Amino acid sequence: MELEFLGTGAGVPAKHRNVTSIALKLLDERNAVWLFDCGEGTQMQILRTNIRPRKIEKIFITHLHGDHIFGLPGLISSRSFQGGDEPLEIYGPAGIKQFVLNALKISQTRLAYSLKFIEVKPGVIFYDDQFTVTCDLLDHGIDSYGYRVSEHDHDGQLQVDKLVALGIKPGPIFGQLKKGETVTLPDGRTVSGKDFVGAAKTGRTVTILGDTRISDTSIALAKTSDVLVHESTFNKNEAKMARNYYHSTTHQAAEVAKRAQVKRLILTHISARYLAQDALNLEKEAQEIFPNTKIAKDFDIVDIPFQNEIKE
Repeated sequence: MELEFLGTGAGVPAKHRNVTSIALKLLDERNAVWLFDCGEGTQMQILRTNIRPRKIEKIFITHLHGDHIFGLPGLISSRSFQGGDEPLEIYGPAGIKQFVLNALKISQTRLAYSLKFIEVKPGVIFYDDQFTVTCDLLDHGIDSYGYRVSEHDHDGQLQVDKLVALGIKPGPIFGQLKKGETVTLPDGRTVSGKDFVGAAKTGRTVTILGDTRISDTSIALAKTSDVLVHESTFNKNEAKMARNYYHSTTHQAAEVAKRAQVKRLILTHISARYLAQDALNLEKEAQEIFPNTKIAKDFDIVDIPFQNEIKE
């Protein structure tokens, strides 16, 4: 599980930051990529990565401001030309379906795959045997959502090497042992599956918020996440401006992370006003409240390991 930041800027594209798009790469988990927002130029950013558009199976749109959706029609069209034939699901606020279908109709674009639109409301919007995705409304003046992606817990792995070393051959017995059952072998030995199953792994959680003021909803949605991705459009001294424009400051993003007890905070949606050292100062400001903070740059990759795999 990895996050790859395809665009980390706010409002308009800049030379050093494209507008918003984030890829949640689930290649090991389900051989797929989930995209969060799709600002103008996202498909050009993808060309500079190893992401294949045909691997994108879901796109989650936080809100309908242009810097979060203007790249969507182009990416959808290119996905078809680049061998994508699997269905694509698009989640977002009411209006996302009309926006996409109008663009495709007017441009007479034909797709080699089907589109499924899910116009979201607060609550669970996706569930399968691997993941649950929930969303909630934030505070941005326009309907803007945050998405919480929760991986289900993993059972411990059967320690096959240990079994083989004891002369136990693969077969139905492995399935019994994987369930923790006690089995009597043909030679009379008794083995317990509990002795040959590794520790279970707690599923990982990633929360990606759309544009928002600081709010209790953000805190509740991000609770105990492994990673929280939060906008940071303004510095700590611009709280009044942030409120007027329905955005957050560095300190406000860090306060959400602290109160939500997340493990890591990634700042994104950075104004083009902040270059080089100024951008690093934003990171330092957030670290005053929440030390484990990083400011994202375009093409940064953030690995999300299981907690028992983290090296101190």
